[in-house]
Amino acid sequence: MSKPSIQVIAIGNAIVDVMAPCGDDLIERFGMVRGGMTLIDTARAHELYDAMGPAREISGGSAANTLAGMAALGGKCAFIGQVADDQLGEVFAHDIRAGGIQFDTPARAGDPPTARCLIFVTPDGQRTMNTFLGASQFLPPLALDEAAIADAEVLYLEGYLWDPEEPRAAMRRAIAAAKGAGRKVAFTLSDAFVIERHGADFRAMIETGEIDILFANHVELASLTGHDDFDTGLVALAPKVPLLVVTRSEKGAVAMHGGERFEVPAEPIAQVVDTTGAGDLFAAGFLHGHVNGHPVDQCLTLGAICAAEVISHYGARPEADLKALVAARLG
Repeated sequence: MSKPSIQVIAIGNAIVDVMAPCGDDLIERFGMVRGGMTLIDTARAHELYDAMGPAREISGGSAANTLAGMAALGGKCAFIGQVADDQLGEVFAHDIRAGGIQFDTPARAGDPPTARCLIFVTPDGQRTMNTFLGASQFLPPLALDEAAIADAEVLYLEGYLWDPEEPRAAMRRAIAAAKGAGRKVAFTLSDAFVIERHGADFRAMIETGEIDILFANHVELASLTGHDDFDTGLVALAPKVPLLVVTRSEKGAVAMHGGERFEVPAEPIAQVVDTTGAGDLFAAGFLHGHVNGHPVDQCLTLGAICAAEVISHYGARPEADLKALVAARLG
């Protein structure tokens, strides 16, 4: 088997976060759920976008956030995700490439437009989010670069994207390509609601050995295993997955590998500002350690360092120098 030239290739939602300040009256006028996250359709996305004032546009999406963290640590990464041939599609493509991540998925012509999360920030700092999944839900299997997948050490899949039919078919095809090339498949469960809808698929993939590395949080672990007790769920699932990684918010994280349990506490920070992207950046640090041959406990620590950085500020992408943070912490 040839040495891979890409460390991690990921498939996920290609979303642009569009953030703008607004007055309380705008939230009321459009009947938004203050401080919540609401899925919206094309018409509502256009309506709210037109109502926004000057905005800051930042590329997002769970798997893309993970790659941004890995690239910041010096990793060689590639992303597969669907944008439309429009302004926000160009923003997403520019941002991800500027971060040093390979991105070659052709833009999709016509509607729906590129996915976006419209975030209205009121004077009290409250963030009201309206998410339109748009073109990201229409990633066809034919858009896959199977040669790139075969040339990556790890294929990383975002559970959120398992819901729509086209990308689900694309990810199944990608798993076959990765496995056919003797590569590893990592999967993040993303959210308990995804497990409620597709848990049977995930359990079947685990049973048949299609997943080599599984990322979950404690809520997702309970949903997948049916065990509310953390340790019971961990013991039930661990023998079925070569490497199981479970985050526990302020309680740190646990990994199970080869029958051995590894555990780290959460990294201390002055203040938790915004937990968006915590799991994404944890995965970034862990995968960076994994593909560079670090022991499991050190992979967990790298994940905790990256997660602590991203929850110390608004937004789901790192702002501090992750390499410097890691060097200061681990030497």
